Amino acid sequence: MRLILLLIMFGLGANTSIEWKRYSMTGTAQGTTYSILYYAEDSVVTKSMIDCVLMSLDSSLSLYKPYSRINQFNHSASGIVLDEHLLPVIKKSFTTYKETNGLFDITVQPLVQAWGFGVTKTIVVPDAAAIKSILPCVNTKLLQLKGNRLIKTRPCVKIDLNGIAQGYSVDVLAALLEKHGLKNYIVELGGEIRVKGRKQPLGEKMKIGIESPNEDAFENHPLQKIVVLDEGAITTSGNYRKFYESKGQKITHIINPKTGYPQKNELISVTVYAKDAITADAYDNALMLMGLKDAMAFVERRKDLAAYFIYRDANGKIADTASSAFLKLMNP
Repeated sequence: MRLILLLIMFGLGANTSIEWKRYSMTGTAQGTTYSILYYAEDSVVTKSMIDCVLMSLDSSLSLYKPYSRINQFNHSASGIVLDEHLLPVIKKSFTTYKETNGLFDITVQPLVQAWGFGVTKTIVVPDAAAIKSILPCVNTKLLQLKGNRLIKTRPCVKIDLNGIAQGYSVDVLAALLEKHGLKNYIVELGGEIRVKGRKQPLGEKMKIGIESPNEDAFENHPLQKIVVLDEGAITTSGNYRKFYESKGQKITHIINPKTGYPQKNELISVTVYAKDAITADAYDNALMLMGLKDAMAFVERRKDLAAYFIYRDANGKIADTASSAFLKLMNP
């Protein structure tokens, strides 16, 4: 599910104390695209500055960079010292693991690889024996964080941060903008979005469109919703993004770290709102794994999350629903 920025370019406005200008830049990073928009008097943040930050993030968090810190950890026998990016991501991962009762688990990397969604692609579906052999290496409890050193208690433990790294990256880019005094912006990376401030010069809140999944079943079910906000982050997880078919079955990238198998339930996608993108991104996959009833209950218990769900009802029809806090974002 792609989150669509609905932005309006304004001309002259009533606020004459500041000569607002609209700056935007786009590019590619982390195997996807990014777009950044901000309102200011001058272009204080440039594309080269953005790209420099993204390169630094890749050097730490990317499984596709052989020299990255995450790959150094995965290839190590006992662990490594973490850098400025890995440390906060690991800390957040530990917290999310605990709060989701282990459904969010960064040690899922061997399972992701086995099912064909890792760096090395494969179309061979693993059998029960293969999954059974991998599961002893999958559990965040096999990791220990001592200061800034991440320790693995078994050499086979490897981590995959794809469920949280883009959200963190969005937050890092937002921090760069704020460091340069920018207070009205949208940062988007791979569909994960963080917003602060309002469109200038008229001061309208930002609008973000949630687009229906790209499935044939949605041709007659345009479920696009629009949320209106002036601060916070929106991320989405869906089982339609990454999948393949094997023997007539749909194999998705959303893998349950407890069972070792791709999850099957009624959920098609979950869009999460939180104060920052790392939080929203960390929970969207876990909510997908929970199923609608448990995911809704989980979100409603928390004051820091809101969620919008697209699912198939008992009759197989497409339906949608949202937590009470998310409904307020759609009807401000």
